[in-house]
Amino acid sequence: MGAGAIQGAKSLFCHVAPRPRNAEATRAAILSAARERFARESYDDVGMRDIAGDVGVDAALVSRYFGSKEDLFVAVLDSCENGADLMNGDRSSFGRRIAHEAIFEGKSESKLKGLLILLRSVGSTKAMELVQRTGNDRFFNPFAEWVGGEDAPVRARLAAAFIMGMAVSREITGGFGLTAAQCESMKARMAAILQDIIDG
Repeated sequence: MGAGAIQGAKSLFCHVAPRPRNAEATRAAILSAARERFARESYDDVGMRDIAGDVGVDAALVSRYFGSKEDLFVAVLDSCENGADLMNGDRSSFGRRIAHEAIFEGKSESKLKGLLILLRSVGSTKAMELVQRTGNDRFFNPFAEWVGGEDAPVRARLAAAFIMGMAVSREITGGFGLTAAQCESMKARMAAILQDIIDG
């Protein structure tokens, strides 16, 4: 190849722009991989390198987007549904609405991931510290405000514990193992209890 041809080839390659990196897509992929990891493994067993490997990026990039492992975990918690849908709808139908969902409707993938992450967090002091620190701001305080009235924080906690307990029971046993009539009976009882808690 002559000198002119080589120079032309260099010129051609110099004008090919490097492929741009989609920062938003990369960040979303890292967050998704972290959500999967924290749902499958305890907080203490998950490493930044593991998450980076799942996405196919360098661990330094994970830190650049999210900071520390603690920051990434909090971002994962924020990315899961936080129960805000409990406050969507009329207060007078709260018990019926939530009981129907808990017994007859499957959890969304995001809710299931969030539930698994919370369950996995129980064995980790650091994870529980982060869950407790963010839980009030993300859910309990807004829910208590929505409940309102005397002893709102107490009633909000009772309602949330009842709902979460039913959700955990359903998921770990693969359903309730009841007949349709029994499920209807349980729904009616659950609705009455929840409505009584909310109404105070």
